[in-house]
Amino acid sequence: MKKVLITGTGGSPSTNFIRSLRAMKEKIFIVGTDSDKYYLQRSEADESYLVPSCNHEKYFNFLNYIIEKHNLEFMHVQNDNEMKVVSEFRERLNIKLFLPSKETINCCLNKYESYKKWEANKIKVPKTYPLSNPDDLRKAYDILGGKVWVREVSGAGGRGSLAPEDFDQAMAWIDFKKGWGKFVAAELLSPDSITWMSIWKDGELIIAQGRKRLYWELGKVSPSGISGATGAGVTISDSRLDEIALASIKSIDTKPNGIFSVDLTYDFSGVPNPTEINIGRFFTTHEFFTQAGLNMPEILIRLAYNEPLPRLAKKINPLENGLIWIRGMDFLPVLIKDTKLEKDRKIMENILKEL
Repeated sequence: MKKVLITGTGGSPSTNFIRSLRAMKEKIFIVGTDSDKYYLQRSEADESYLVPSCNHEKYFNFLNYIIEKHNLEFMHVQNDNEMKVVSEFRERLNIKLFLPSKETINCCLNKYESYKKWEANKIKVPKTYPLSNPDDLRKAYDILGGKVWVREVSGAGGRGSLAPEDFDQAMAWIDFKKGWGKFVAAELLSPDSITWMSIWKDGELIIAQGRKRLYWELGKVSPSGISGATGAGVTISDSRLDEIALASIKSIDTKPNGIFSVDLTYDFSGVPNPTEINIGRFFTTHEFFTQAGLNMPEILIRLAYNEPLPRLAKKINPLENGLIWIRGMDFLPVLIKDTKLEKDRKIMENILKEL
C-alpha cells in the first residue's frame, strides 16, 4: 500500500486531491497536515496533524517526524505558500517529491518574472509594469491609457486584484494593501478566462486538459469580481489554447517536470494571454476531471513511483467537450453535460408560453 503525505489537507485544493486518490482502484494510506486548527477538522485523510506554519523553524523537523512515524513515501503540496518553502528546502525532507526545479518554481510564483519570460519569447501577454512608487503607477496609466489591472506579484486566488475606476482609486487601493514593491499594473483584458492543466516527466508531456471558466463563485462580493474559486467550469478542446499553453510552459522551463497549470485570460481580440502558472500543483477543482474520467492525481502518483500509467485515449484534451462542473459553498459538486442547460431553458420557455 502506498503511503502519501498531503499538506494543507483541510483546504479545498488538497481535498480534491484526496478524493481523487480515493477514486483509484488501489487503496492509498493518506496522512494530512494543516497549520489551521479549524481547517484541519475538515481533513478527509486517514490521519491528520496540526503543524506549525511553513515558516516556523521546526516545520521540516515536524514533517520528518510524521514521515518517519508512518513510513510515508511521497509528499504532495497544494498551496503556494508551502510550495515556495518546500521547494527551496526540499533536501531537508526525507520523502519523495515530484516537483519542477527550484528555479522554475521561483519564476512561476512571481507573476512579473513569468511575464518577462513570456514577453521575451514573443508570447502575447498583457503589458505589465512593476509598481515601486506612485510615479510608476502614473507611468503605467500614461502608457496603458486609462484602464489598468492591478494585482500582487505573488499569491493565488486573484490576490490583491482590482480594475480601478481611475488613478486615484488605484493609488488608494495599493496604499490600503501596503502594496508598493509588491504590485504590478497590467493592461486590462476581458473578463473571460481559461485554464490548461498538465503533467510532465523529464521534459515529456504526459497529459493535459483544457477547461473554460464559466463564472467565479462569490465573484459578486469580490472587489475585482475574481474570487479565485471557480463556480463552474466546462471542458474544452482548442488547438490555439494548446499551442499557447505549451509555449508558455516551455519558455519558462525547457525540460518541464511535474505539474504546470496555466491560467490564461482572453484579450479583446479573443486571444488567450497567459497570466500565471500554478506551479507544482493542480487547480483547486481537479476532482472535476477525475469524476469525468481523467484522474490526474493518479497519473502523478504513478509517475512518482515509476509505475505504468493508466491507458490514455490521447495526451491533450482526452475528455469530451461540454462537461460542466458546478460547485459552491455547502453543496456537493455536480457534473453535467452542457445540453442539460439548454434542456432546462426550453422547459422554462414552454411553461411561460402556457401562462
